[in-house]
Amino acid sequence: MHKLKEAGKKIVLFVGRLTLQKGPDYFIRSAKKVCERTDDVYFIISGSGDMEYSLIREVARLGISDRVFFTGFLRGDALRKVYKISDLFVMPSVSEPFGITPLESLVNGTPVLISNQSGVSEVLSHALKVDFWDIDEMANKIISAIKYDSLGNCLKGCGKEEVKNITWDLAAKKCINLYNSA
Repeated sequence: MHKLKEAGKKIVLFVGRLTLQKGPDYFIRSAKKVCERTDDVYFIISGSGDMEYSLIREVARLGISDRVFFTGFLRGDALRKVYKISDLFVMPSVSEPFGITPLESLVNGTPVLISNQSGVSEVLSHALKVDFWDIDEMANKIISAIKYDSLGNCLKGCGKEEVKNITWDLAAKKCINLYNSA
């Protein structure tokens, strides 16, 4: 991956369980659309789950296996490194009560594209958002974030600042204040 980055290629990342809930199949379908429009983008899928082998087969069927890399489950330094080399993180969750991975991505300086159906979309304002099923719009936003440096840099810088204000302590204080006001 580092060699691709050094060659000026763009990297788009998915991190999560490879299950229907997380939407990796939508990520792959949008990756196909991106690959049809540009040659310099590669995709990393980091995670494991019951959809893993069907996703690998789908990538092969779509003819993009030279542009999509499956890393398996990563944690610690390996996960931080993959966030840091990525140009965009995508979380196309179908159903997500919250979603910590976009926050991890922002902490590591990688801008995010998240589904409107995720709980985290309610607290992040410096993120691109899309309905998980709209793979055309997802592809458009992926291309925009990696093609236009000013957009990517704004999402990266503002997102990294925004995530500093999302803490468990602040969430607990809001809950206590709501409880006390009721």
